[in-house]
Formats: sequence, C-alpha cells, structure tokens
Amino acid sequence: MAEIEVPNPDELHERGETTFGRRAALTTAIYAVVLSIASLGGNNTVKEMLLAQQQSSDQWAFYQAKVIREHQYRAQKMLLETQLAEPSSLKGAERGKVEALASKFAEEEKRYNAEKKDIEKDAKKLELARDVRRERHPYFEFGEVLLQVAIVSASVSILSTSRPMFWFSLVLAALGAALALNGFTPLFTLPFLHHH
Repeated sequence: MAEIEVPNPDELHERGETTFGRRAALTTAIYAVVLSIASLGGNNTVKEMLLAQQQSSDQWAFYQAKVIREHQYRAQKMLLETQLAEPSSLKGAERGKVEALASKFAEEEKRYNAEKKDIEKDAKKLELARDVRRERHPYFEFGEVLLQVAIVSASVSILSTSRPMFWFSLVLAALGAALALNGFTPLFTLPFLHHH
C-alpha cells in the first residue's frame, strides 16, 4: 500500500505552539497508533488466510491419496470376489485364503473411506477459515487508507490552523478505525467490500 507523505515535522512543530495545534498534533499521533494497529491486523489476516489456504490444499492432497488407496482395495476385492464366484477355480484351503484376503481388502476399503471423510471435514473447515479472513481483509485495507488521509488532513489543519479540516480528519479517522475494528471483530457488512 502506498504511503502518503506527511508535511515536514519541524514546520508542524512551529505551527503547533497554540493550544489548537498541540491538541491536533496529539490527535494525529493517536491516528498514527490506530493506523499501525490496523496495518498489523491486515498483515496478520493475509498471513492467516495464506496459511489456511496452504493447509486446506495439503488436506485435499491427502484426501486424494486416500481415495486412490480406497479404489485400489475395492478393485482388488472385486477381482477376488470374481474368482470366488467361479466354484470350479478354487478348492479347499486355497479358497479360504482368497476369502480371507477379499475380506481384508473390504475392511481396508472401508477404513480408507472413513479416513477420507474425516480429512474432507478438516479441509472444508480450513477453507472456511480462509474465506472468513478473505472477507475481513478489505476492511483493514480501507480503514488504513482513511486513517492515512486523516493524518494528512490533521497535519494540514495544524499548518493552516483550520478547525473544519481538523473535524474532517476526526470523521475520517473514526470511519477508518470503525472499518479496522470490523476487520478484527465483524460487526457490520459493507456489500461493496466483498468480491462475490
């Protein structure tokens, strides 16, 4: 995100000798603190989103491996069942061995099927976590922009001793802080910030 250039601190200091100037300078410092918190929240959200995406991809790869094994056991079981369906092909002890093997393959097929379902649940949970963070991220981004503009507006109000400009900066900072807070704890939804 592009940083917005703030006016020269020395010049701000000279103009900030008045009570209004001092209050505005203090308020600007508070905006900067809120901005850094919003920025940290936004960065963490991106990291968590990417991590959840990676973990869900890993789970889906694991799921695919289980599906492949399940199909292998099913194919082997069906092959043995086909042999067992022909009474003339197998006798006595040999028939017992093939039946035991077919039964073992059937159990393995069931086991892989059950494991696959658990992995699918985990993968979907991770995808949900990723989507939740993706939904929150724009609130941090727009909050940061409003806070940056509020800092510049407050700085301009100090240089020009303009109270309307200072009030404008307060409104922007309040909106920016509200958006950033919504990134941490969703309280409202702004449809235009969601990519659906």
